[in-house]
Amino acid sequence: MSKNILLLETVADEAMHLLEAASDMRILTGFDETSLQVQLASHQIDAIITRGKGQVRATLMEQLPSLKVISRCGVGLDNIDVSKATKRNIKVVNAPNSNADTIAEHTIALLLMLQRNLYHAVTMTKENRWSDRATYAGDETHGKTLGIIGMGNIGKKVALIATALGMKVVYWSAQKEAVPYPFLTFEEVLSTSDILSLHLPLTSKTENLIDHSAFSKMKSSALLINTARGGIIDQNALYEALLQKNITGFAADVLAEEPPKENDALLQLDNVLVTAHLGSLTSTTYTKMCTMTVQNTLAILRDEPPMDNCIFNRTELNLN
Repeated sequence: MSKNILLLETVADEAMHLLEAASDMRILTGFDETSLQVQLASHQIDAIITRGKGQVRATLMEQLPSLKVISRCGVGLDNIDVSKATKRNIKVVNAPNSNADTIAEHTIALLLMLQRNLYHAVTMTKENRWSDRATYAGDETHGKTLGIIGMGNIGKKVALIATALGMKVVYWSAQKEAVPYPFLTFEEVLSTSDILSLHLPLTSKTENLIDHSAFSKMKSSALLINTARGGIIDQNALYEALLQKNITGFAADVLAEEPPKENDALLQLDNVLVTAHLGSLTSTTYTKMCTMTVQNTLAILRDEPPMDNCIFNRTELNLN
């Protein structure tokens, strides 16, 4: 008997071909609320595959007594109620390490743009304001201290690139890692870093982790980079810190509210650079995330072993 896989969003073509070639699976789509409800009323669902927008909350799970697998084509799982799934013994699958290279590259790109003031420098030239070069202000990264909050797969790659740029790396993470960088307390990383880069999942422990108190411990010359999740930073505290020059600049690929409201005050500040949560949207990484996720979902439904570490287990953070 065929198993039913419900897609809440599109996936990469290569991943879709894998699904379509699976003769023992039936592929259903619920890309909007109307089509979702039609599928829920018509079929028992064995697995759900989503990306970043499709929400899998308790109310949806409660309608799916046969649900065995929830899979996300990506790494972060804040669009899935992991606790509810765990209580139901539903396997939560993601694509670990699939985006580490591209997010590390994006992090360093944002870091360099902000440190060297490149966005404004390019705009100045394009607008034929060559004489404004006399007012240019920027600095190199060499010799600066990069503080990494969260030394996982992405944090390690960021640290490696930063070291090649001549930066000193320090870090705080949920646990000490086998890396050649000093492990400091959370507060010590905040106070010693010239540039702070966040690489944590968004959980109840990390939501608003960078708040008014955290900003008060940072150098006024510090830059903050976030390519993890927007909700890790208290957005009001961030705006005030930038406005009052408690820190010097902010660059990110993520915001707490996506997309942001039109004329969002944070995005109007000259010392803020934000890209539209596109760090993983390179063709290579997008395809990798989707195909890995589909392959592991099919394996689990067929009672075959999936790849190591694809079934998510949350590790709570200890800030002490």
